[in-house]
Amino acid sequence: MNKNSNPPYIPFHPNPSKPRFQPPAGAVDSHCHVFGPASRFPYAAERKYTPVDAPKEKLFALRDFLGFDKNVIVQASCHGTDNAALVDALVNSNNKARGVATVGEQTSKQELQALDKAGVRGVRFNFVKRLVDFTPRDVLEKIAATIAPMGWHIVVYFEMPDLPELESFFTALPTLVVVDHMGRPDVKKGIDHPEFQRYLKLLDAHDNIWSKVSCPERLTSQGAPYDDVVPFARALVERYPNRVLWGTDWPHPNMPVEAPDDGVLVDVIPRIARNPELQEALLVHNPMALYWS
Repeated sequence: MNKNSNPPYIPFHPNPSKPRFQPPAGAVDSHCHVFGPASRFPYAAERKYTPVDAPKEKLFALRDFLGFDKNVIVQASCHGTDNAALVDALVNSNNKARGVATVGEQTSKQELQALDKAGVRGVRFNFVKRLVDFTPRDVLEKIAATIAPMGWHIVVYFEMPDLPELESFFTALPTLVVVDHMGRPDVKKGIDHPEFQRYLKLLDAHDNIWSKVSCPERLTSQGAPYDDVVPFARALVERYPNRVLWGTDWPHPNMPVEAPDDGVLVDVIPRIARNPELQEALLVHNPMALYWS
């Protein structure tokens, strides 16, 4: 696949609704992105898609509109290992944003230290083949060994059928590991399916592995309000209350049909975290401990 072979790119929702759910004070959107603007921060030549610009100003305005206090901005594959747009957002956030970068084998310790100073607290390893080209395991292991002494963690993005071949790699990583979007389970199979049960067993056995409970819009087969995804996220929130994170995934890159209404996404939160204690852990305590402590 090349960057010109994709169908037309679907932009983010132009007018999201105001959520009924009011996040607790200090709430963090723990998974979102900034794209461009391309005139200042060009997209990577090797990208698999070309997004619509989604600059920091729009992200911060959405954060305030939805009732959140902070953001964790994750470097997306369309910017490759050039973290300039991410860093620009972090240093202009008034300490209200932290970052997860993408780095390569050639990234120097000086560059890593500069990222750390800007507010980066982790790196992302992307194993979704339609989004990135293959990176050898030994290269990822070298990166992990370099960032571990800095206290950073590793975010992993994969699809559930690939877990068996990736599991031993994840469990050998020398850092805390955060799984994006629940490992993208096939919700049509149900939470009792061996694939999702294997994921739960992985988290049972390794308390350094956390899970994001984000992106129902990507996992659903029914659409909003995402009734088919709620049981998966709820199971993780209730089973691992101190190891879960939530995020909007704004601006929702590569949505196949339509961009979600971010207000509707926020209103899923009280359905997966069904009391104030779970909501505080999910939205405040866990992200603050991981990114601001």
